[in-house]
Amino acid sequence: MAGADGAVRAEDAVRTESAESAEVVDHRFKGLPPGADGLTVAALAAERRNLFTDGFTTPVLALSAESVEHNLALMETYSARHGLVFAPHGKTSMSPQLFDRQLAHGAWGITLAVPHQVRVARAFGIQRVFVANEIVDAAALRWIAAELAADPEFRFLCYVDSVRGVELMDEALRGSARPVDVVIELGAGDGARTGARTEAECAAVADAVAATGTLRLVGVAGYEGEVPGANSERVLAWLRRLVALAAGLDRDGLFEGVDEIVVSAGGSAWFDTVAEAFAEIPALSAPVLKLLRSGAYVSHDDGHYKHLTPFNRVPTEGALQPAFRLWAQVVSRPTDAQAFVNAGKRDAAYDLDLPEAQVVRDARTGEIRPATGITVSKLSDQHGWLETAAGADLEVGDWVGMGLSHPCTSFDKWQLIPLVEADGTVSDYIRTYF
Repeated sequence: MAGADGAVRAEDAVRTESAESAEVVDHRFKGLPPGADGLTVAALAAERRNLFTDGFTTPVLALSAESVEHNLALMETYSARHGLVFAPHGKTSMSPQLFDRQLAHGAWGITLAVPHQVRVARAFGIQRVFVANEIVDAAALRWIAAELAADPEFRFLCYVDSVRGVELMDEALRGSARPVDVVIELGAGDGARTGARTEAECAAVADAVAATGTLRLVGVAGYEGEVPGANSERVLAWLRRLVALAAGLDRDGLFEGVDEIVVSAGGSAWFDTVAEAFAEIPALSAPVLKLLRSGAYVSHDDGHYKHLTPFNRVPTEGALQPAFRLWAQVVSRPTDAQAFVNAGKRDAAYDLDLPEAQVVRDARTGEIRPATGITVSKLSDQHGWLETAAGADLEVGDWVGMGLSHPCTSFDKWQLIPLVEADGTVSDYIRTYF
């Protein structure tokens, strides 16, 4: 929904809102009130129902409205303070509503990972897309070429990391109206994920791009989160290699004719080190677009990123707030030391950490209290196993509110997520497209 200056266009925002708010609530969406079937999402949101007393069924995933807004504003401020251009990774949420809000909070564009995600973004009018992956699928490349030909304002970039990849892209794109902009991915080291491992390999890829008429080299990129044994020193050393690679390719004339040179990195664990390294980028032959791609910040979490976030190292810059809470109901209390809730692997992320029991809502009084002495010990497909210490106050029918770890595998289990205000009022619903 961004125009040439990156601002959200009103007509695009209206189109996105209309497409999602006009969707009809029915059996496809977990946790929503059965009595709401047949209402549009907009009509249901307008009712401002209470999550606890107005018919929502468990399990139900909720996003804190206040925390989401806080996190959006914080990363906007952080990026501006450090001279970074922000293209948050959209694969985290795959929610065009959240894309819109990220753009409204100053994002340059949206980062994505695979062609399907680009199709979702384009269906909702996203005008700047950075794909942090090499695309060699001929059908996908031809579709991207058609999008570029049909929309002169559409800006698209993706990785290249091999000469063979360049050959496949060139073959698929021959006859295209516009060249596809690419950035060379520098791998983070042996045993890391994708990316050319050495500067010599990067130079060979750059030469291969230059020999085509279908691709245009506009910069370099990579993902510092894959640096083996990552710590501040090792990540900074790799980022300085990335900066030096950009400078070297520029000296060799491989960015000739581009309006800006892209240097991009940045997951959600080391963006402070990215800011430090990118502050050292020397003057090049064209202005440098210092592109940060962190994505998990929008919801943050109560596990993996709670421990990894750079804001732990630089608390004077602020702090992200966990926005997810999964509510499940106690359905069995077989012993004093054990209980079971009705949420499991189909509902909660479990690839990095188990959910964290945080609060209990008493089924009899509606009181919310800390989940003292209650621990999630295991997940089955549809059950959460709870260990309960002596004296833990928990009964069948109570609701347990749990914090989650890893936003990327939390969003993807829910198609329509209530956005909940602090008093329990549901103000909106976040649609995802995985």
